[in-house]
Amino acid sequence: MSTNQLLLEAIALKKCVTAVYNGVAMKLAPHVLYTKNNALFIDAITVEKHGEPPREKKLGAIHLQGLNDLQITDSHFEIDELFEPEAEKYEGAALFKISA
Repeated sequence: MSTNQLLLEAIALKKCVTAVYNGVAMKLAPHVLYTKNNALFIDAITVEKHGEPPREKKLGAIHLQGLNDLQITDSHFEIDELFEPEAEKYEGAALFKISA
């Protein structure tokens, strides 16, 4: 399964993914797949970093080119209040967003 297909499935089913991003093992809750400067990104909540919960919860932009060893997990997540689906940065750029 391609990276895009895996992320679309994870977003649609509200399932976390594991990946290595810029050399760091992470567990992510992806909320949206979008384009920016002709590149693909996801905005996701980091659930784990190096196997530990992050010090601060935030919605981060992740460049797909930096993702490696991407796998979907059985862990479900809920839509986080930090995610603003109507944010200006997604207008005309969002390919797929999480839905309630």
